[in-house]
Amino acid sequence: MESRLHLYNTLTRRVELFVPLFPERRDAAGRPCVGMYACGPTVYDFGHIGNFRTFVFADLARRYLEFRGYAVTHVMNITDVEDKIIRRVRETGQTLAEFTGRYESEFLQDLDTLGCRRPHHLPRATAHIPQILELIQRLEQRGVAYRAADGSVYFSIEKYRGCGCRYGQLVNLNPDAQRVGERVASDEYDKESVADFALWKAWVPEDGAVAWESPWGPGRPGWHIECSAMSMALLGPSFDLHLGGEDLVFPHHEDEIAQSEGAGVQEPGRPFVKHWMHAAHLLVEGRKMSKSLGNFLTVRDLLGRGHGGREIRFLLLSAHYRGTFNFTFDGLDGARSALARLDECFGKLRDLASTTGPASQAGAAPSALESAVIEALDDDLNVSRAWAAVHEWVAETNRMLAAGALDPARAATRLTEWERVDAVFGLGRPSGDGPPDEIQALAQQRAEAKGRRDFAKADALRTEIRNRGWLVEDTPKGPVLKRA
Repeated sequence: MESRLHLYNTLTRRVELFVPLFPERRDAAGRPCVGMYACGPTVYDFGHIGNFRTFVFADLARRYLEFRGYAVTHVMNITDVEDKIIRRVRETGQTLAEFTGRYESEFLQDLDTLGCRRPHHLPRATAHIPQILELIQRLEQRGVAYRAADGSVYFSIEKYRGCGCRYGQLVNLNPDAQRVGERVASDEYDKESVADFALWKAWVPEDGAVAWESPWGPGRPGWHIECSAMSMALLGPSFDLHLGGEDLVFPHHEDEIAQSEGAGVQEPGRPFVKHWMHAAHLLVEGRKMSKSLGNFLTVRDLLGRGHGGREIRFLLLSAHYRGTFNFTFDGLDGARSALARLDECFGKLRDLASTTGPASQAGAAPSALESAVIEALDDDLNVSRAWAAVHEWVAETNRMLAAGALDPARAATRLTEWERVDAVFGLGRPSGDGPPDEIQALAQQRAEAKGRRDFAKADALRTEIRNRGWLVEDTPKGPVLKRA
């Protein structure tokens, strides 16, 4: 199948046919190789739902590339040293590894909860200090980095431009706001400012035990240099795809390009990254997410409210990645209902097909469903069109089931059609045959409400349980949950 995958490239500001940077590179099975780097978490707190919109988007991109026949090497970094982390380490009195280890573990658990495939490589910044030092030294040798009086090392925008390089490839910078030659020591700075940024930060007492030896004295890396060093260490000096949230376009990704290409390690004519993709912001109930507004939501917050990982994933995959996404609890309830309808259809197919073996599609032409999904996702991962095709297929399948028009063999074939497509969506099946944990928790809350004689609350919980596809029946042995 010839790939006609088109993706929007932040670097060129247009939708382009995706062609690997090194089309001659193939794996043992003959698949073209693709290197994909996705900016991962800064492990100083639990990841919020906005972070996970980006991570689910990256998972979709990887899954679809693999579905289209590419051999993807997926790298996602773990930022385990930067300004906020050091501040938290100082406040908690923990070691750096103790503090970041907890949040890294929690992040990976959340990633699993949302059905994301684990990246092939999860490099930590603190495990790549030698590569970071080597890259900074090369920048210094090429004259685009310099040492400050305190022992810090900065990247010079002016000298980088003096080499004929362009700073501002991903964004159109305002020349009147540029302060070339000024220094920014913090990891984050004004979105419109152009100033020399720190590659290596000299140790200060506030850093405590967080420091490494370097040619410039003790200190630690700046945030931006970490991703350049880790991505090139694992994917080479040039690779295909770099993904992240749109908040990282500037300064973080712009600085990555400057550092990586300023080091001069790419082959002539090769960029650091060929194709940049960015997911748009997520709002919560129409407002920017903020702890001060009380709408800062983590995955575990949603799980605690009785929502499952599959429905969270379903909702996050319901809209195009480049459109600002408004996350609402009504939308999450709608995702639960839509997912229940899909599960009901697939459950009926599985029951009908159980008397025959699984349908084989090895070498078979794509089904109508698969072709429609491919056509949609080849258009810059247009998930809205893809879901429309799925829902139309489900409606047709339900009509066929109701009319008795499917025998076991045809039911097995139809089920296989969905399972091939679901390799991209990653919804999988509901866990086990019994009620999921969140339904059992609601049933327990209902039992407790009845024990308190709070019958209004108990009735409301019964209704909520029913809306999620389960019935609760009171028996002499206690409440029993059954599928609706």
